[in-house]
Amino acid sequence: MRFAKIGRALAAGAGLLLAAGAQAQDAAVSEQIVDTMNALWGRHPGLRANHAKGVVVEGSFTPSAEAAALSKASVFRGPAVPVTVRFSDATGVPAMPDGDPNAKPHGLAIKFAPADGAEMDVVTNSLKFFPVATPEEFRDLLQAAQAAGGGNPASLQAFVAGHPAVPKASAAIATPSSLARQVYNGVNAFVLVDAAGKRTPFRYRFVPTAGADLLPPEEAGKRPPRFLMEELPARLAKAPVSFTVMAQLAGPGDSTRDATIPWPEDRRLVDLGTLTLTRAVPDSAAAEKALLFLPNNLPEGVEVSDDPLIDARVQTYAISFGRRSQ
Repeated sequence: MRFAKIGRALAAGAGLLLAAGAQAQDAAVSEQIVDTMNALWGRHPGLRANHAKGVVVEGSFTPSAEAAALSKASVFRGPAVPVTVRFSDATGVPAMPDGDPNAKPHGLAIKFAPADGAEMDVVTNSLKFFPVATPEEFRDLLQAAQAAGGGNPASLQAFVAGHPAVPKASAAIATPSSLARQVYNGVNAFVLVDAAGKRTPFRYRFVPTAGADLLPPEEAGKRPPRFLMEELPARLAKAPVSFTVMAQLAGPGDSTRDATIPWPEDRRLVDLGTLTLTRAVPDSAAAEKALLFLPNNLPEGVEVSDDPLIDARVQTYAISFGRRSQ
């Protein structure tokens, strides 16, 4: 978390104490989030608490001239950059069929590795916006779902009644025919910083070159349990898969802090470059266990916004990584 600098020694000391307390509180909420995920979906050795089922592929990212104008980050200003990408299903149930309604939203996480070592991680999913705005609300949603699974549906019903973005977010997603035929969105806002220091808030959008292709629920339910995880490597064995990496730029009055509020579709979309995937890794399970994607792992030229979910994601991912590494 970031705190303003305080000039006087006494105020600085107080500020450090407050920061430590806030970080401890955030860490406690993140721990509760992971604990509840483990209670909901079980604890599976070596696997993530959420988005447990996935597949890892590799390729490159080629930035556009427009990207270089918006950010001084090397990933947006040079030649093609190697990438490692993990696609995933939702929940912590690794055996859940890919076509199960609970396997949505599907995830896309990317680790960019430019030659200068200025890595960048990006974590997106198929939601157009997030169901809740704060880490505490996300914990409470998971705990309400856990209570509902234990025979107390009133808890979840009450939570949803007070948080209308929850049903709206889930209603806007579907199962794709291929992980390569899905639009993936960055529900959290970040900030591009150019060479002159100009800051531009934005949200990511990954648009498949082949176009989106979504299945009706009844058709998704008929597909084999691992059809998405097996189809992508087979597709890559025949030809590369590509996505246009877009930045939706914030307009006047757009909230960067509340991930439940989608920005209007008339906001400017900038082409940041092309993500080209060329091969599946030989041992996806081993690669998945070792990979850790952190949304605040950013180079100079890209910064986090004031969205409180970003810090929560970082901490929950780190906690989940620690547990699966034991």
